[in-house]
Amino acid sequence: MMTCAASLLAQSPRYTDPQETDADFAWQGEYVGEVGEDRERLGLQVIARGQGRFQAVVYFGGLPGDGWDQQEPIRTTGQRKDEQIIFDAPQGSAILENGTATIYDPQGTRIGQLAKVMRSSPTLGAKPPAGAVVLFDGTPASLENWQNGRMTDDGLLMEGTTSKQTFGDHQLHLEFRLAYQPEDRGQGRSNSGVYVQGRYEVQILDSFGLEGKHDECGGIYSVKDPDVNMCLPPLSWQTYDIDFTAARFDDQGNLTAHPKITVRHNGVVIHQDVVLPGERSTTAAPVGPGPEPGPVYLQNHGCPLRFRNIWVVPQ
Repeated sequence: MMTCAASLLAQSPRYTDPQETDADFAWQGEYVGEVGEDRERLGLQVIARGQGRFQAVVYFGGLPGDGWDQQEPIRTTGQRKDEQIIFDAPQGSAILENGTATIYDPQGTRIGQLAKVMRSSPTLGAKPPAGAVVLFDGTPASLENWQNGRMTDDGLLMEGTTSKQTFGDHQLHLEFRLAYQPEDRGQGRSNSGVYVQGRYEVQILDSFGLEGKHDECGGIYSVKDPDVNMCLPPLSWQTYDIDFTAARFDDQGNLTAHPKITVRHNGVVIHQDVVLPGERSTTAAPVGPGPEPGPVYLQNHGCPLRFRNIWVVPQ
């Protein structure tokens, strides 16, 4: 556990180790199952909010990126008591206990159960292909690839560092683990970002269960919301796989083609060939617009995060 007052938005306990958390941690997560005579598939995300408080988000068709039909989800709250959590909404209720959510209709009739699932990215642990530049692999030698790089005792890269090598067109693979900060809210909840070329931020934030906005996990900050919020629960390892085409400039330095980006979050495409503003960088970028190649920058926003398995394939 870590405590820190580096951000005015995040002043509560922060947990960076899944083995050292609070009593609520084991209850949060994702649940899937079928309900009713028609065996309608539902997905449920349970978000810890601190001090035994929880939020539940119910998705029709399944979880985001795995069946959700884009209907507006149901959102409600509950309190942990006597080793269960009860969530009530006008559409029905759910009782969560022993890793199972039992679902009831508005009349109190049991209509089904949802079981807890642990999703992981299909690109988690992806090996760098031939020709890749390995920026971080957990070794002290790879830490030398970063300006002001810091590494934990168990070989994980910490936030607030910039790659020494710069890149033009490239593919980037990055694995990150959000801190668990149940009592924090909004932008104070495990906030960071990866800046492609040091110019364009793909936001990193504990956005588990949120709507999915440009300033939430997977969003291109100040440019575009992700097509779907693929954020997993905090302290889960997650992946970004980014394809980036740099801006083009003529010999006089005039912009002739805007940069483009495709982003896969946990294996799901959340941005496809999005045109970025070549005349500007995104908010708080350390590198301004221009024809020069740029670094990979991992933002320090006052929250502890962990990174691993970072590599780039120049194009």
